[in-house]
Parts: sequence; structure tokens; C-alpha cells
Amino acid sequence: MTIGARVLKTGMAVALAIYLSGLIGFPSPIIAAVAAIFTIQPSVYRSWQQIAEQFQANIVGAGIALAAGLMFGHTPIAVGLVCIVVIILSIRFKMESVIGLTLVTVVAVMEANSQSWSFAVERFLMVLTGMGAAFAVNILIFPPRPRKQFMQQVHQAYDKLSLLLRTAISNEMKEQVYRDEKEKLEEMLRKLDERYAVFEEERALLPGRKQELARQLILSKQMIKALRKGAELLEAVEEHYFSSPGADKWAAPFDRQIEELSKYHEYILLNAEGKMKSGAHIEPEEERESRLAEQLTDYFKQERDEGRRLVFVAAALFEYAWHLRRLDRIIDHIKQREGSRGNRSELA
Repeated sequence: MTIGARVLKTGMAVALAIYLSGLIGFPSPIIAAVAAIFTIQPSVYRSWQQIAEQFQANIVGAGIALAAGLMFGHTPIAVGLVCIVVIILSIRFKMESVIGLTLVTVVAVMEANSQSWSFAVERFLMVLTGMGAAFAVNILIFPPRPRKQFMQQVHQAYDKLSLLLRTAISNEMKEQVYRDEKEKLEEMLRKLDERYAVFEEERALLPGRKQELARQLILSKQMIKALRKGAELLEAVEEHYFSSPGADKWAAPFDRQIEELSKYHEYILLNAEGKMKSGAHIEPEEERESRLAEQLTDYFKQERDEGRRLVFVAAALFEYAWHLRRLDRIIDHIKQREGSRGNRSELA
């Protein structure tokens, strides 16, 4: 079990919120601590967005709570009705992510409103203190690096995909182990999509690097696409290869081609991080792929019944190869652009 940066930062934000509460003189740090917990986010952009939305929603919630407290008192029914109104308004203005903390503010303000306005304002300031503490920790301590985290997840997903691909045709892995590993791969791909969304959001904070970040987004999207095409190849092998009467005839060619593509995929990822020598290149021979395509075409013509389901496997195999080559070209293009920009800066 590993403890991530977000876990550590949540604890630090709570500690800072409690410390600031004592420094300011709040009677209890609980509300500030709860606000800090709700505010920690996985990226700088989301943290800023959360602060902006929470500030607006809490202002509205506190205002409604104060007004309702003066008009109806702080009875349980009044508190419940105000919570319903605040939830409806938050959904209406697409601020669902801040509903939790806004309700905390509503309850705290309405409970304090029974004493005096100053107590209600104090409760609201407690919420703002917790939000500020969380935002400061998120920005200053272990600031989110979505690009680095994204590449780490890409490598983890590739390692899992490579293991499954290299044993797919030979069917050497135990069935339950294969299922477990495949589920882990799907979970990794889902998390990659989430990480890509975070990485994409960061572009809004750096408009001066718009073109550079756009290229990185294209690269990241293609990395995910290549992994997904590899996963689709697994699906095709599982669903169609073993159900085809002529599968044994193509075990060796398919297995060899998948092995080469898996190595090529690894080379591409290492090259993207600048870990490969400039002259190194292990792209599979396109002539061999062409020969395999021709052999499969002839086989499909002669053995239509036997080869019908192998068409899906072959199509998934060649599509995986195509997307790997596209990823390779994108990386080369980005490296060329970065190299030309570096040369221009030296001349200047």
C-alpha cells in the first residue's frame, strides 16, 4: 500500500486549518478542518476552480441560511428546507461538486444564527479559513504534476498490456489470473482517461504555452489510443481466435507479430522520455507485415469458413500496429519542433 501526495496533503491541510483556527481565535476548528478536506483537489486548475465555485456557493448558502434563520428560526424543518433549496440551486448552476461543503456552511450558519449575527459570520469565516488552508497546501506542497503522473500510469498500463499480449496466443496464463490481470488493465486505462482530463485542464492556466501543451495533449491522447488498441487486440484474440477452426495454423505468425509490436510499443514509450539513443530504432518491418497480410488474404479466400473469425484478429493486429506507428511519428514531430526551437533560441 502506497500513500499518495493527495493523502499527505489532506492531512497537512487539516493540520494547517486547525492551526489557523487557533491562531485566529475560533472557538472550534472542526468546521475549518471539514472545509479543508472538501477543498483538496488532484490538480492546480481543479483546486482553483473548486475554490471559486465553493466561494460563490458558500456566499449564496450563507446568505440563504441567514435570511431563513431570521424568518423561520433554526428549527430542524427550517434547516432541512434550506438544505433542499441550496441543493437545487447548486444543481441548477452546475456546482454539484461543492454541495457537500455548502451544506456544512448552511447548517453551521443556521445553528449559529440562533445566537447572533456575529456567530453566523464567524462560522462562515471558519469555512473560508479551511478552504484557504487547503488551497495553499495544494499549491505549495507537492504541487500536482499531471504530466509526470500520466507517464507513470502509461508505463504501468503498458507493462500489464505487454504481459497479456505475449501470452494471449500461447494461452499459457491461468484463466483466473488472466481475468484478474485484464481487469487491472481496464482499471488502469480508466484512470488514464481521468488523468488525461486533469492534464487537459492544466492548459487553461498557461495560455502562453498553448501550442506546446496542445502538442502534448495530442501525444497523450495517442498514447492512450495505442494502449486501447492493444486491449482491443486482446479482446479479438479471446473472442475470435480460439473459436476459429484454423487458429493453430496461424499461432506462430500471430505470436511473432504481437511480440514485435509489444517491443516496438516499449521502444516508443522510452523514446518519448528521451531514454533511447538517436540512432536506435526497432520498428517492425512493414514488408513482413505486408507478407503476413497477403498470406492471410489468400487463406481467407481459400478457407472462408475457417478464416472468417480470424479476420477480426488480423484487423485488430494491424490496427494496433498502425496506431503505434502514428504515435511514433507524433513523437518524432514533437522532438523536431523542440529541437528547432532550441536552435533558434541559441542563435538569438
